[in-house]
Order: sequence, then C-alpha cells, then structure tokens
Amino acid sequence: MKRRFPASELLIGEVAARAGVSVDTIRYYERRRLLPPAPRTTGGFRLFKSEAIARVRFIKQAQSVGFSLEEIAALLSSRDSVSECQKMHDLLQIKIKEIDERIAELRRMRRMLHRYLSECERELRRHGKVAECPVVDEIGHSKEGEE
Repeated sequence: MKRRFPASELLIGEVAARAGVSVDTIRYYERRRLLPPAPRTTGGFRLFKSEAIARVRFIKQAQSVGFSLEEIAALLSSRDSVSECQKMHDLLQIKIKEIDERIAELRRMRRMLHRYLSECERELRRHGKVAECPVVDEIGHSKEGEE
C-alpha cells in the first residue's frame, strides 16, 4: 500500500504499535487531551506526528510511577514553561507523601492481620475443630460500631 501522506506523519496504528499501547489507548489519550488532536486525511484517518510516540511513552511511564492522568495532563501542559521542573518537583513530593501514607496504612493493616492470626491460632489450639472464630465476631462488632 502506497502512503498518501508524508512519512513524518503516522497513522494511529503505527503510533500505537511503536509506543506499545492499543489503538483505543491512543484514542482515549486524544479524547482526554493528553495528545494534541490529530489532523485527519480526507478519508478520516488520524495523522500523528512522530512526537506522539514519545508523548505516549511519557504518559505510560508517568502512570507506572503513580501519576494520575490529571497530574500527567498538568505536567504536559507545563512542558514548555520555565516552571516545568518546579511543577515536577512539587508533584514528586506529593506522590512520595501519598506513598508513605499508603505504606503506613498497609503496615497498620499487617499488624491487625497478625493480631487476628494470633487470635485464630490461640482459639484453634484451645478448641481444635470446634473452635469458634473470634476474629469473625470482632470484625462483625467493629462494623456495627462504625455504622
């Protein structure tokens, strides 16, 4: 098939393949304005600049380290400004704080699970197969108190 457009412009499938994502992902990013709107051929095909590949890869990498699409959009909108580094610095600080908070919460959950496990083991040692699970009762009562 002979190309009817410049080699510097890529069809959506080419961008998706080179960036390692699906065509639907490219469409979604375009709808979310993470990618600039691609001009269309007379046949209605989107034509992307080759820079779109790097941009999609940036988006995927940013997502992999915990940035939301809203945060990525903010970063992309500031890419040409002097404050780009400051904005990234601030977002990184926020992300690190969020991760630290999640780690603390996971540690609290782990301690609780260990406590529950100990209670189960104690009950099983005392009563064997006829043991009544104290954890089920405890979890049930804590839910009642929260409502």
